[in-house]
Amino acid sequence: MTVRVALADDHPMFRFGLRAVLDTSPEVEVVGEASDGAELLALVARSAPDVVLTDLSMPKLSGTAAIDELARRFPGLGVLVLTMHEDDASLFGALRAGARGYLLKGADRDEIVRAVLAVAAGDAVYGGAVARRVVDFLTGTAARSPAFPELTARERDVLELLAAGLPTSQIARRLTLSDKTVRNHVSAVLTKLQVPDRAAAVARARDAGLGGGRGAGS
Repeated sequence: MTVRVALADDHPMFRFGLRAVLDTSPEVEVVGEASDGAELLALVARSAPDVVLTDLSMPKLSGTAAIDELARRFPGLGVLVLTMHEDDASLFGALRAGARGYLLKGADRDEIVRAVLAVAAGDAVYGGAVARRVVDFLTGTAARSPAFPELTARERDVLELLAAGLPTSQIARRLTLSDKTVRNHVSAVLTKLQVPDRAAAVARARDAGLGGGRGAGS
């Protein structure tokens, strides 16, 4: 079954390009477009999409306000933000309003399609440029110095989500990566931390305060 998607952005040419990107996937069907938040509300009521892919800066009714209203009217709807705004106010404002995903414009075709499918499946998705801040916010580590400075930012993201109990498939969806890429990052983490397996890496991560002490996944 295809995922039905409604698009919202006030730039017609951007919508045209985005629709062309999504049309390349047989798993996605674009059911309509809106140029502002008010049009988006009417479009969702009319076309009943599975996912809304929306910008934040739009006339009449902002994307954030529209997301808040969509969450109230259509609680099962998945909302994915695609925007140029990477500041904390925009990011966390959208998440508090009810968005389940946040990508920055400039994301490639595969990342956008994977994010749409993940949000449709009920997962939360954050683009690489904002994932670190979201992970810090959700796990309460924003005020601490980064643990394991020998790791890259993405390797720390993967380790932190491992320590939070997420399996490979969920980490991949959360960070909009392929399963293989996640496994490669895990291998790099094991090598850099000089530990024999995931369980040992998770134990070290939790000793450093990562992961919130939740049960480990596979």
